[in-house]
Amino acid sequence: MSGGLMHSFTVAERDVTQAWVAACNKLDRKDNPGRTGLHTVVRIAEPTRDDPVFRAELDRLRTALGLWPLETVASTLFPAALAARTASAGELAERYRRMYPAIKRYPGNHRGTYFGRLVFYPAASKDSVDQLGTVISRLRAQAAGTKIAAGYEIDLAATADTEAGADLLVHTAGKDNSYIGFPCLSHLSLQLDRDQRVHAAALYRSHFMFERAYGNYLGLGRLLAYIAKQAGLACGTLTVVAGHARLDGPVTKLRPLLTGTGRMAA
Repeated sequence: MSGGLMHSFTVAERDVTQAWVAACNKLDRKDNPGRTGLHTVVRIAEPTRDDPVFRAELDRLRTALGLWPLETVASTLFPAALAARTASAGELAERYRRMYPAIKRYPGNHRGTYFGRLVFYPAASKDSVDQLGTVISRLRAQAAGTKIAAGYEIDLAATADTEAGADLLVHTAGKDNSYIGFPCLSHLSLQLDRDQRVHAAALYRSHFMFERAYGNYLGLGRLLAYIAKQAGLACGTLTVVAGHARLDGPVTKLRPLLTGTGRMAA
């Protein structure tokens, strides 16, 4: 990085582990002392796959520092264990909505969870919107040849007066006013290709690579795979765009794993 130009990058890797490592290494450069990047792009070809040995090592360091396990982070985007015990997306949404008040009492969840925004979106015109079910229905319709290919958006921030339609929204205009914290993920866009594969692009306003990104990649990949399966389609590529990315955490302890030279020192 020189001449005042911003630091940015695009990485494309096979699985979650390889993509996360590549992105961290792009940020951990001598000419990037802040270890930050703007408008970074991480593309994962097989977003339901990762290296369990690597994940265990990363979790070991996270636990020593008092952070949530990666599975817990992933579950805020997609509750895989609950989904495995439900027969349909509608049942999953209903069960999660019933559990949501209790989930929001957990530390760090007082403003909600990302999956909560998908199945219990706070639209102004009604009490809540199940965006997940709507998107799955529209993907089924498109696969049958009745809809256009890019009509599926999920907003995790809520707009002032919106019908979820084919969007998956997270951010809620007029309510999500903090500069940091939930929700950093704003939007999830889904596209169906001619081979009947569903691809997803997630937009984050900021992404902390050590604290959140690996778990977020896991959760997003599982969510994408679930949506595709429920719609009778195949899981495609996950692309994560971050307006601002930062390699946070104990970088010196992370480097052995990032460079493939050994275990991390907790």
